[in-house]
Amino acid sequence: MNNAISPEANRLKKNAIGLGLLVFMVISAAAPLTGIAGAIPIAMLLGNGAGIPGTFILMAIVLAIWGIGFVALARNIRNAGAFYAYSARALGGRFGGAIALMAVLAYNAMMVGLLGLLGGVAAGVFGQFGLNLPWWGWSLIATAIIGILGYKEAELSAKVLMVLVVLEVLIGLVVAVSIVAKGGAGDLTYNILDPSLIFVGGGTVAAILFTFGSFIGIEATAIYAEEVRDADRTVPKATFLAIFLIGVFYAFVTWTMVVATGIDALVPTIAALPDPTLYLFTLAEQYSSGTTAMILGVLLVSSVFASALAMHNFIARYFYVSGREGLLPSFMGVTHSSHQSPHVGSVVQTVLAVVVVVFFAAMGLDPVLNLFTWVAQVSVLGVLTMMAITSFAVIAYFRKLPGVEPAWKVLLAPLVSGVVMAAIALYTLIGFGSATGTVAPLSFILPGLVPAFGVLGYLIAAKLEKADPARFANMGANRD
Repeated sequence: MNNAISPEANRLKKNAIGLGLLVFMVISAAAPLTGIAGAIPIAMLLGNGAGIPGTFILMAIVLAIWGIGFVALARNIRNAGAFYAYSARALGGRFGGAIALMAVLAYNAMMVGLLGLLGGVAAGVFGQFGLNLPWWGWSLIATAIIGILGYKEAELSAKVLMVLVVLEVLIGLVVAVSIVAKGGAGDLTYNILDPSLIFVGGGTVAAILFTFGSFIGIEATAIYAEEVRDADRTVPKATFLAIFLIGVFYAFVTWTMVVATGIDALVPTIAALPDPTLYLFTLAEQYSSGTTAMILGVLLVSSVFASALAMHNFIARYFYVSGREGLLPSFMGVTHSSHQSPHVGSVVQTVLAVVVVVFFAAMGLDPVLNLFTWVAQVSVLGVLTMMAITSFAVIAYFRKLPGVEPAWKVLLAPLVSGVVMAAIALYTLIGFGSATGTVAPLSFILPGLVPAFGVLGYLIAAKLEKADPARFANMGANRD
């Protein structure tokens, strides 16, 4: 099962990333400030309102259970393809191909969705300083900078992300602590785990979409498996540390966002705003100061940028692995001669991002309500699906290696997480339209892209099996 591919010149840079940088890269993908300022107010409005903090706690628990099987596989399979590699080794190359194409779709969707959010936020934030550009202008500038950073070695992106993450977390905590210090609206003791708040019919779908989306990136620990130092120890530590830190931050800050107005007034307050993403800014002004709100705006832009950069790096690596292993054109499966980065995948992703941004701008669509809300949620559905499949891949893989790991790690935990993830994915697929505000046929076309790309990847892998059986047999193999 652990067939290893021999070392080769065309590979990612080894031992380039340590535990600290890896955790920051994962948290940057989750974009803490982007979540609490951009996504969470929309989730509160479209979802379960005051039930959001409790939803975050439940989601963190589910992800921690999922992580048990995930890290067990990560210790046995070291391949930048992560989800793809695990499925290929455990379920066969055809399933690996399906996951690879799903991953390409999911991370591209999140990245371009974030570019829409960035453009919309940046136009408002920088406009107050006299820097006036249409939203797509800011989005294209960000795309260019991200493309340059993604082209170079991973350490450069990691160090940029580390600085941005520290700043965004600090400003979020400043607002949250200010609310608590002033007592909010008097609901400091409300039960965030009250089922009547968390489960509110159709609103629960939106809550799951947005809260789960706020954790997207934790699987990046394995995407960098070929580049981190001591991957067998670093990947598991980084995975659980990221889940814990992200979960605690979101649960605490969203709790303060609820108590700032009170449970009953929360949704009406957000609905009365011209844009839901203004909610955190109004809290910053009310409980802290106008200066805090101004700094918050600038750091929100940098937060979205950091998340988009992290997603860009994920995509570049999936493009690289898919090209290296025969699922995409071979020219994509190469690394830069000096940076040892997946530079071709980075360039391809940059071009795709430009095309999507220009299309949405030409169509006159809203960067936040359309590009971000519609497209980014395709990513959430895709990652949910891949995580469910990965859980079942854990069971299949270790059935062939009895006694290597305890049954609770490689049977019980992945079975529970797989069933839960699959149920959430199905629930999300069914309720996609109401959760994103889309109507037919778009409410069917957008989520339908996930299975469509899966089928395409399956067929490409089947073709590879006939054309090159030896290469097919080595899909997802270790890269030591």
